[in-house]
Amino acid sequence: MFSKSKISETTDKTEQPRGPAPTVGSTSSASAAPASASATAPTPTYAAKPKPSPSLLSSDLTIKGNVITSGDIQVEGKIEGDVRAHLLTVGESAEINGEIVADDVVVNGKVVGRVRGLKVRLTASARVEGDIVHKTIAIESGAHFEGSVQRQEDPLGNSGNRTTPRAAAADAG
Repeated sequence: MFSKSKISETTDKTEQPRGPAPTVGSTSSASAAPASASATAPTPTYAAKPKPSPSLLSSDLTIKGNVITSGDIQVEGKIEGDVRAHLLTVGESAEINGEIVADDVVVNGKVVGRVRGLKVRLTASARVEGDIVHKTIAIESGAHFEGSVQRQEDPLGNSGNRTTPRAAAADAG
C-alpha cells in the first residue's frame, strides 16, 4: 500500500504542472478550470500586462468631437475638440483645435487651445496658440508659441478648478 500511494503521489505531481499549461490560454473542461484558475491567479501574467501600443490617428483622418483615452495617442490628422490622454504626441502634420489634457504632451504640429500637462514639450516644428499650464516644460528653439505659460503643481486640475473655457462659455450663454 505504501508503494501505491507513492506512485499515485508521483503521478499527481507530474500531472499538476502539465494541467495548467494547456488551460492557461484555453478553456478545456469544467473540472480543469478551477485547477487552472487557482494556479494562474497569483501569476504575474494578469498583473503585469504588456503596455499597449499607442493609438494612431492617421493624417487623412478628421475627428469632430472629444477624444478621451487612458492610454497613449499619436495624432497625425485633425481633431476639432478636446483631447484627454496619458501621453499625447501631436505629429508635424497634425492640427488640434481644442483643449489638451495629458500627463505628457509632445507637440510637433499645430495646436489652437489650452494645453495642460505634467510634462509639456514643444519641438522646433510646433505651432501653439493658447495658454500652457504645466509642471515642467521644454520649448525648443524654432517653436512658435503665442499665449501664456503658467507652472502649477497639479496642472491637470485633479484637485482644483475643473471648469474649461468651453464649459464656462456654455454656462454663460
